[in-house]
Parts: sequence; C-alpha cells; structure tokens
Amino acid sequence: MEDDYGYELTENSIKVLERRYLKKDDKGDISETPDELFRRVARAIAEPDKKFGASPEEVKEVEEKFFRLISSLEFMPNSPTLMNAGRPLGQLSACFVLPIEDSMESIFDAVKHTALIHKSGGGTGFAFSRLRPRNSMVASTSGVASGPVSFMKVINSATEAVKQGGTRRGANMGVLRVDHPDIMEFITCKDDLSELTNFNISVAVTDEFMRAAKENAPYELKDPRTGTAYIGEGKPVHLNAREVLNKIIKHAHQTGEPGIIFLDRMNDGNPISKVALYEATNPCGEQPLLPYESCNLGSINLSKMVKAVVDLDSPRELSRYEIDWGKLDHTVRICVHFLDNVIEANKYPLPEIDKGTKENRKIGLGVMGWADLLITLGIPYNSQEAVDLAEKIMSRINNIARDQSQKLAETRGVFPNWERSHFYQGGEGKKMRNSTVTTIAPTGTISIISGCSSGVEPLFAISYVRTVMDQTKLIEVNPYFERVAKSRGFYSKELMERISETNSIADYDEIPDDVKRVFVTTHDVKPEWHVRMQAAFQKYTDNAVSKTINLPSEATEDDVHQAYETAFELGCKGITIYRDGSRAEQVLSTGSTSDPNAKTSAAARPAKTTIVEDRPDVLNGITEKIKTGYGNLYVTINMLNKRPFEVFASIGKSGYSTMADTEAICRLISLAFRSGVPVSKVIEQLKGIGGSSPVFGNGGLISSIPDAIAQVLHKHFGNGDIIEKELDISEEFCPDCGSRVQHDGGCIVCASCGFSKC
Repeated sequence: MEDDYGYELTENSIKVLERRYLKKDDKGDISETPDELFRRVARAIAEPDKKFGASPEEVKEVEEKFFRLISSLEFMPNSPTLMNAGRPLGQLSACFVLPIEDSMESIFDAVKHTALIHKSGGGTGFAFSRLRPRNSMVASTSGVASGPVSFMKVINSATEAVKQGGTRRGANMGVLRVDHPDIMEFITCKDDLSELTNFNISVAVTDEFMRAAKENAPYELKDPRTGTAYIGEGKPVHLNAREVLNKIIKHAHQTGEPGIIFLDRMNDGNPISKVALYEATNPCGEQPLLPYESCNLGSINLSKMVKAVVDLDSPRELSRYEIDWGKLDHTVRICVHFLDNVIEANKYPLPEIDKGTKENRKIGLGVMGWADLLITLGIPYNSQEAVDLAEKIMSRINNIARDQSQKLAETRGVFPNWERSHFYQGGEGKKMRNSTVTTIAPTGTISIISGCSSGVEPLFAISYVRTVMDQTKLIEVNPYFERVAKSRGFYSKELMERISETNSIADYDEIPDDVKRVFVTTHDVKPEWHVRMQAAFQKYTDNAVSKTINLPSEATEDDVHQAYETAFELGCKGITIYRDGSRAEQVLSTGSTSDPNAKTSAAARPAKTTIVEDRPDVLNGITEKIKTGYGNLYVTINMLNKRPFEVFASIGKSGYSTMADTEAICRLISLAFRSGVPVSKVIEQLKGIGGSSPVFGNGGLISSIPDAIAQVLHKHFGNGDIIEKELDISEEFCPDCGSRVQHDGGCIVCASCGFSKC
C-alpha cells in the first residue's frame, strides 16, 4: 500500500493498524486510513510549537516534517501516541511508575491510579520495597501485615477488571529489593502461572549483593520502615547471597522470571539523583522512573538509515550499502523535537503525573530494525564488528539527541529540575530541555507497522507460518532473505516451508555459507553475544535497554548464571532471560523448541512430556443449546481459572451411535484442555468439519456436531477476546491466530497478526 509520499505498508502492517490503531465508528467499522492516522498524529504533536512562539505557517511546516518522518516509516512513536494523539482521550505515554508507601491509603491510592492509567492505555511499574514484610505487626489494628506479594495480587486483580483503552489488559512491573525480608517469597511468586498474570517481576540487586554472591558471603536484610538491619529472633537476619542468586537463577531458568535490575547501575546513570533515586521501572524494564513520572518513547527505523554506494564503473549495479550518517543525524533531531512536543500535547491521567513528568521531561529515543541494518551491510549479528557498530551508532544518536535537547533548551527553557541535576555543575553545565533522551524499548507492534526487525534483537525467524481467517496457512518469508534467495538462485517454496518449521538455517546445505553467516536468528546467537549486544547499546543509552537474552531449551542454570555475571561485568542495567520452552504449562512446540537445528517435520520429532491436570471436585461452567441436523445439542463447558477444562454434550433422541460419537469427541476435547492445549487450537481442528445433515442456525451454517461444539467454544472463548490473552500466555503460540510468538523484552509478540502482551 503506497501513497504520494512513497511509503509502503505490508499486509501485516495494515492488519495491525486496522486491529489496534485506526479510528473506528460507533459500529466498530474503521473510519480512517493509515495516511489519515499519520496525519492526525503529526498535526496533534506539531500543535505545541504554538506555545513557544511559532506562527501558524511554522506549525504547518513542523506538522509536515513530522508526517514525513512517520509516513516514511523512518520513525514510530510508542503505541499510545499512535492510538490517541488528536483524539479525545489524548493519553500519549507508554509507561508510568507509581509510588507505594507503607500504608493502606497509599496502597489503595495506587490501585485506583493503576486502573486510571490502564484505562488510558499505559503500563505501570511499582517498587514494593517500602512495604513491611509479611507477619509484621500493625500497631493501629494490632494485626499482622500481609506483605508485598499479597498487595501485588490486589493490583493484579484490579488490572484484570480494566482493559487498556477498551482493547487489552494492562501490564505491570513489580520490583522488590534483594534485601527485603520477603525476597524469597517474591522470587517464587510466579511459580503458579495462573497467579499474577498481569505482572512482570524483577529483583532489584545491589553491587554489594553481587559481590557477596561471588564471594559466597552472607548479606543483611533491611527493615523497609527504618532502612536498618531486619531483626528476627532478637538478632539481624542474614541470607547467603549466592544461595539467593541461585534461587533467582533457578526460577528464571524455569519460567523466565524474575528478571534482575542492577539498582546501583540504574542510579549511577540517574541525572536527577539529588531529587530522588530510582526504585522501579516500567513493565519491560528499560525505563527507570521516579514516582509519578511517565516517559514518552519512540524508535528510529535503522533499516531506513542507509544509502546505496554505486560502482562508478557499473552505474546500474549497486555494489554495497553504507550508513547514511547525515540522514541519521537529521532524523534524530526531528525525533527529539517530536518527543519533547509529546510531553506538552499529552493529557495525563493524573495531575501528579502531569507535574512529575514536566519537572524532568524524560524522553526515550530508541531504535528498531537493527538486525535488518546488519543484514543490509552484510554483518553477522554475532560478531565483534556488529558490537562495535552498535556502540558507534548509539553513541552518535545519544550525542545528537543531547545536542538537540540543548538547542530546544535555548528557546523553550531547561527542565525545571535542571539545577538539581548533574548537568547543572554550578550553573556552568549543559542546559538541557530533557533530563534523559535515549531508551531502547521493545518495539513489538510498531516494528510490524514499520516492516522491520524488532528493537535491537536478532531476527526471530527467517520464515514462519501465518494463519489467515479461513485457516489457510501462508508462508511468510523475511523480505531480505527472499531477495537474496531469488537472486542467488536457491529460492523454492518447498525450502521456505521447511525453514518455517525451524528457527535456524544453519544446517541447510542448499544455502550458501556466506548467506547463513549473515542471516542468523535468535537461536543461532549464543547467550554471550546477546549480552554483549545489550551492553554495547547500553554504553550510550541514558536510560536502559530492553533486550531478551534468548537461551536454547537445553541451556543449564550455569548458562543463566554466566549471562547474569556477564551482564553485570559489562555494565548492563538489568537482564531478562528466556529459555526456549521453559514455561511450565507449555505443551506445544515446533521442532525449534526442542532442537534449534531440526529440519524434519514436527510429526517426526519426539514429543514433550505432557502433564494432564487432575479434575477438582467442584467446577463452574456454562451450558448452551445449539441447533444441529441431529437435533438440539446441549453443550456444557466447565472452567478452571477462567480456562475451559472439560466439555460435555448431550444430543437428545439421536440414537446410541450419535450419542457415543458425541461423548468420544467431548472426552478428547476435555483431555486436550486438561493437557494445556490452547482453545484456539481445539477450535481450529473442529471448526468446519462436515456432516450428513448440515443446518442453518445460530446465525450461520452448522455442519456437524464437532462444528457445533467448535462454534460454542468460539463464541465464548475464541472471538478475538480468547481467554488465553487475558491470562498469562505460557504457550509458544499466539492465542488469536496460532502462529509462534517471540519473546521481546518482557513482552510476547506475534509477528503474524500483531497480538502482544507484556
């Protein structure tokens, strides 16, 4: 899809825009085009220039500049800005941090404020480190405290009840200091994947703790009310640091959580440490914020920051590409202007957030399309050349962004807390409009819109299967790889289909070695290179870097430990690992989950062990009558933790054989649900099965008894609000379309349909 400006949207881009971003009328029909969306955003974000003396003509010029920036897909702001700019809601920030003090009033203020933020489309982070530990005395009631984890569950329940902007559940980050007395309970609080389904969790560790872990030494727990030693049985309580770290590692290895925040590193880079110290981050961990701060994020598409170098002897042939540094510099300056304007245009959900955000004016300019850029330049992701280039590019972006912030300060003024920042230096330092300028965020859906790779991650896959509405399976191929395959003569549909079954092309003999060397996927990249790439970008990023350290399924706890140590040594501000297939409820996989290099069909691979859940004594459910060609079918669906757990059906006076067949179908469906098979997969298998007596009823054709059961399941669990996406997505498959999902900086993202959950 192209317009007069020449931008091109892929089919997936359009699908994601239609699903989540384009305006809809009262009937739910789309009422704007992508071009109109980009224009709406550009106009709304240019408007604040009026506050700083711009004429109507100058504002129009800025609008045009912003429009070209977004419509060229060279830059995308965070999702709330795309969704809400120029619309009545007007909430443009992606992330917030709320305070939680050790009082019931503060806790339930946080619950209320969380609901308002999630309703407006934002995510929230919390430090629970100030709450007194479980079983502590509460003097005012002579009772005992229930502890941080119990109040996390309260906020989790509130999140369940509120959809973000009416479209999806909110996301939270829960942080607890490693010296809090309840730290061991916190580390294990997500072992049950049906609990805290709307929380990512991270342990805030100090440099002192990391040193103690290395030395196998004890460390002291702190009373959060006094900051002094926590007393148990009349003496200070100590834990062995290595044992605690090993506990974190064990659980991260099993489920991907908790993550780690290197708290001292966060605050070493805190430009306003005289105002307050960081205690928490946004849900994906890349944006440390003070209480009541928000941050406005956006990402430059690095795949667009290149130019062709033409061989003068053969002017029609492009010999190679190189980075267009001039274009990158120009783009960075426009982006900083754009993000500073977002702060002004924003309609904040709380007056405290309006004040806190404008006092420090944090912005977070990041990048996406990094893997695409490396491929264009012919550089392997897992190479020193790539790491060196990451430092060079991010250094350039950070320096230009800071310079532009200084230029804005000349005409707009410094951020109000400038005199309390490390920029001040007795009044002789840099006058900055923004206290921070750069953040590497996960780019999930905005990278799909932009048609580029996500954030600073390697490619997730070269080829994957996409399921369209009629359950047709389409093979999607990375466009860079497809071009190379066709130009080098090894492209075939059969090869692309085989590649879609794996997460690597390393063992395909028909693909040239130099191509395999450049087109590496996340499963080809050893953990060390994942961490080194994160550290390279972190070196020149004001805030933090969202990056998932993907590990193969066979990775050990020692591998996780090594990743943590490397991240700490190289100066990362946090780390999140995900071992492929590690979620306890995951029972389905492609061959890539068990063997990254497997090329055989899924049916030929050894199956994973599947645990069939026992039936509780009592279950609640629903019963629905549906007309079939064999008579009225009564379908009962019983649920456990909001998921379908078992299905029964009665067909009435249809004869013994029909009733027996119906019972058999229901037993197999129930077995599938009790084994953790997603509802969408069951519906996909049953829907449309033909029979000898099709009838019209319930608004459509009912082909058979299996089809009728599928339609009842679809009505309650599979119509776009499928239950899996309202709970923790522990499978490796998208609950909407069944495609494989990728783990991206604390989120899961489906490249096929744009579904995401953080």
